[in-house]
Amino acid sequence: MRLASTCALLASVFLGLSACNKADSPEIVQADIAKAKSDAVEENAKSDQKVKQVEAEAANDRADAAAKAADKSVAALADSAVVQAEGDTKIALAKCEALGGDAQRACKDKANAHMDAVNEKAKVAKYD
Repeated sequence: MRLASTCALLASVFLGLSACNKADSPEIVQADIAKAKSDAVEENAKSDQKVKQVEAEAANDRADAAAKAADKSVAALADSAVVQAEGDTKIALAKCEALGGDAQRACKDKANAHMDAVNEKAKVAKYD
């Protein structure tokens, strides 16, 4: 009896294992293929959306970097103009020393006014 039940058990195990490799019906295969295609299309769409999002963020980052670089360039040019104007003002003030009285005062006022104008323009350029 024991041998018969063991043989029956082994036969059912082999029968069960052979059923695992059974081919599916064409309808089931077509449904599986359609689902796989649908899933692939959906995943590709998600991936494309992510690529577009990352590209947009990168474009924004590049634009921000370009704006910062332009701001630094303007600030450097403004600083350069101020340094040059300071030198020109010192020269002009030294020349004013050769004049006397009201002419000297007018000469110094003109040189200082020019320096003030350059400083104001530089300040506006740097902070606008």
